[in-house]
Order: sequence, then structure tokens, then C-alpha cells
Amino acid sequence: MDLVNHLEDRLLFAIPKKGRLYNKCVEILNGSDIKFHRSQRLDIALSTSLPIALIFLPAADIPMFVGEGKCDLGITGLDQVREADIDVDLPIDLQFGSCKLQVQVPANGPYTDPKQLVGKTIVSSFTNLASKYFADLEGVPESQMTTKVRYVGGSVEASCALGVADAIVDLVESGETMRAAGLTDIATVLDTSAHLIQSKNPKSDGELIETIKSRIEGVMTAQRYVFCTYNAPRTNLQQLLQVTPGRKAPTIQDIADEGWVAVSAMIERNKKGSIMDELKKNGATDILVFEISNCRV
Repeated sequence: MDLVNHLEDRLLFAIPKKGRLYNKCVEILNGSDIKFHRSQRLDIALSTSLPIALIFLPAADIPMFVGEGKCDLGITGLDQVREADIDVDLPIDLQFGSCKLQVQVPANGPYTDPKQLVGKTIVSSFTNLASKYFADLEGVPESQMTTKVRYVGGSVEASCALGVADAIVDLVESGETMRAAGLTDIATVLDTSAHLIQSKNPKSDGELIETIKSRIEGVMTAQRYVFCTYNAPRTNLQQLLQVTPGRKAPTIQDIADEGWVAVSAMIERNKKGSIMDELKKNGATDILVFEISNCRV
């Protein structure tokens, strides 16, 4: 049976084909127990654990494939979705690949406010978003705006130094590339991160889609939380429960030592040190923290 026939009964899931987004997507898929083997020669991989076919595409193309219903699910940046201006559902913010699409100008130049750039030349690989932003600044339809927005696919940050543009609209993560190019940001067009996106008219079974979303939500929760357990004197229990309220509620169990209980709760990973300190101050003992490999919430 050829590959096309294999795809007929499978949910098509679009994944960025390379780069940091690809690596993070593979981590999430592995954590969700979506097993697959990708051949170097193919941009399609069949899952061996669920009826899913992974389609590896440029991140910028994924909104179109999902929006037109060619794929039921996809992972790409919110910036790519907004730039494509395609109507898709955004069920999960995957909270990686976070950056800002910003208006940048020469650091030693005359511009400090984006309104000063009206009527000037802007270079970006996000021409739709840049055009909408500057049309809004001018208060006119895009067809009537005086600001010129030109497309450059790569090395956008060099455009000002080469005299091609007065400003650029580009993604900023740490800001190192921007500063190295002698640029500074004066406005944010969009805050973006990787999202799971879903077709408005999926072809596949709704139960399978919900299973995938539930598994990915479990991975996201496991990355955010750790599991904390400790022994608490009943006399201090109310103060301690304020420190560890859990996602819904903590679990409390009697133990052999009279007047004491065992408490278990999920706590935020990035606060675990201060939470453990606070628990100890309020009389808790035997405080343990465990990793969560996966969960359902």
C-alpha cells in the first residue's frame, strides 16, 4: 500500500520541519506518547502509537494548511497565524518560542516614536502585520497609507544600515541581534509564542483530536508543576494549605502519628524553593518534591 493510502485514515498534524520549533515540538510529541520515526528523505512520518501522520512543513506554511482543512492540527508561532490572516482555532499556548514582533530603528537615529515613521520606508518579512500596524497609526485603510512597507526574507536587521529602510519590523527574542545591528525597539506589534492550532472544519474524529489536546495539555502541566508532599501538624494545617492550595485542592490523609496529617499538592515549579521554605517555617516536616513526567488535568 502506498503512502497516500496510508494517510487516508489518519489525522494529519503539521509540524515545523526544522529549527528550534521542530526540536521543541518533538519533545512535546514524545511526552504525549505520539511515537514516530522520521526518515531524512521524507517530510511525512506515520505515528506508530496513534492513527496520526505528521507532516513537516515550513512554520509559515502551517496556518494555510490547517486553515484550509488540509491538516486538522498544527504547531506554529502566533506571529505566523496572524501574518497569514487565516481563521483557525488556537486551543493551547505551548509557551515556547516566545518573542516580540517589534518596530526597530537605529539606536543613534532621530526616531523615538512609531508615529514619526509615518510616510517612511519600513522593511519586514511580516509585511501584512507591519502594514496593518502602520495603517492603524495613520488611521486610514492599507490601500491609502503613505508609509511604504517592503518585504525582505532574511537579514532584515541590515536594512537600516544599508539605507534600504528607515525602520524594520522584526522578531526579537533576547535582543542581542538587534543591539549588534545598532538598533533599538520603539514599539511592539505582537507578543508571540508557539501555539497548537486547529482547523475550524476538521476531517478527523473529534475524539482523537480531544485525546491529542488532552495529552499535550498534560505535558504542558507537567512542565509547569512539580508534586509536593509533606507532613503537617493539624494545628498549623490551615496556614500550610494557604501555601500549597494545589491546582484544585490538596490531598490530605491521616497518618499513624496522632495530630499529624500528610498533605500532597501540585506546586509551581519556579516557586518550589520559596514554597518549601515557607512550609518549613510553618511547621511542616518531611517535605519532598517529585518531578511529574505527565498528567491529565
